[in-house]
Amino acid sequence: MASVPISFEFFPPKTDEQKAALETALPKLKARRPEYVSCTFGAGGSTLSYTPETIRHLRAAHALDAAPHLSCMGGTREEIRTLLADYRALGCRRLVALRGDLPSGMASYGDFRYASELVAFIRAEHGAHFHVEVACYPEFHPQAEDARADLRHFAAKVAAGADGAITQYFYNADAYFQFVDAVRRLGIEVPIVPGIMPISNFTQLRRFSDMCGAEIPRWLARRLGAFGDDVDSIREFAADVVAALCQRLVDGGAPGLHFYTLNRARATLAVLDRAAL
Repeated sequence: MASVPISFEFFPPKTDEQKAALETALPKLKARRPEYVSCTFGAGGSTLSYTPETIRHLRAAHALDAAPHLSCMGGTREEIRTLLADYRALGCRRLVALRGDLPSGMASYGDFRYASELVAFIRAEHGAHFHVEVACYPEFHPQAEDARADLRHFAAKVAAGADGAITQYFYNADAYFQFVDAVRRLGIEVPIVPGIMPISNFTQLRRFSDMCGAEIPRWLARRLGAFGDDVDSIREFAADVVAALCQRLVDGGAPGLHFYTLNRARATLAVLDRAAL
């Protein structure tokens, strides 16, 4: 397979068990020389500190170029201004700016309702200092009115100053290529990096997919379901499927691959090995 940049996404661990799992995974994933890693955003209340703490640790203890996620759920304009200043002081040059979903129990958004507003704020505060990635949805955002509206929302984020995009995960390569073609027809040329979700737990994958609107193709769901509780067979089969997806994406011109690791190394490494990445 042609060489392409890879990146890994983590979530901020909160328990000792989660911290131990991440520490076990990090050296194995770092050995694959990612272009950068990212850390998702813990929205609301005390969880606001988990992402900065994790970014600090990834940079200081593991010498990784760590990019924090920022969300419109991050509270007030002043709180996000403080976070941006803190990240800049840590040496961060890359951010992932998202709208995010309302956490359970929250009745309304913070000062920003849309990711495009958050991107514009980052640019107003820090100019070109940060490389800003945003999200996009080859199979369309579950709350989008229709496909055209989804493309308009993405175009607004790019117009506000986004440098690139990372997709929601998918298992249908054609959905990615058709989305990229539609975006290019709008005159948008920013890189669009596929988000890749390795599979180790089918039940968990179904739950995630139901929440985020990602489609599990019927044939894939049936094959995974047929393995029942045979975890090893699920892992082997799924790694082959996802590696083939990566191969097709890279052959088709994808500028990189962004792996949703869930703070574990095994499933991601299995895909990387098969895809010779």
